[in-house]
Amino acid sequence: MEGRKTWQTPAHPGARQVGKSTAVRHLAKSFNHFLEINFEEQRQVHKLFEGHLDPKELCSNLSVLYNTPIIPGKTLLFFDEVQACVPAISSLRFFYEKYPELHVIAAGSLLEFALAEIPSFGVGRIRSMFVYPLSFNEYLEAVGETRLIEVKKNATANKPLPEPQEVNGYTPLTQIIHQHLSTRCTMPT
Repeated sequence: MEGRKTWQTPAHPGARQVGKSTAVRHLAKSFNHFLEINFEEQRQVHKLFEGHLDPKELCSNLSVLYNTPIIPGKTLLFFDEVQACVPAISSLRFFYEKYPELHVIAAGSLLEFALAEIPSFGVGRIRSMFVYPLSFNEYLEAVGETRLIEVKKNATANKPLPEPQEVNGYTPLTQIIHQHLSTRCTMPT
């Protein structure tokens, strides 16, 4: 990514708790600096996006506000729950046009609805990648339980899964199902 001269801003719409932010945080580990702004939790930042949307000016103000350097090619700027601040969504177009060397990602659980409300939102400037919850098999693979995938695949009506042995009142599969449901299908960090 550091070798790219231009960057098409990815927008990650998707349901709540499917791993959008976690995926971006994993990607952020490959950058020297990471600035995450959650527009639902950090309402004070909305004022920076009122009026002028020059990306370099915004970055200068964000850098001071969050005490984080914003350096093209070295910083990942992450706008989370960006649908809570429509001017921030509009700013993505200007980041693409005027500051394409900066890596910016936007995500939001209701982002597709907010984008529909912006009639002049630049087509071709933003790349949407919808994020879906993990299936149970995807979850098993993510947590290293690939043997259970094979056991499940081989089960049929005539040859059902073997009766599991209980450990501390639970079967290992029951524990994995409980963990899968309690994490709401997000990848482990």
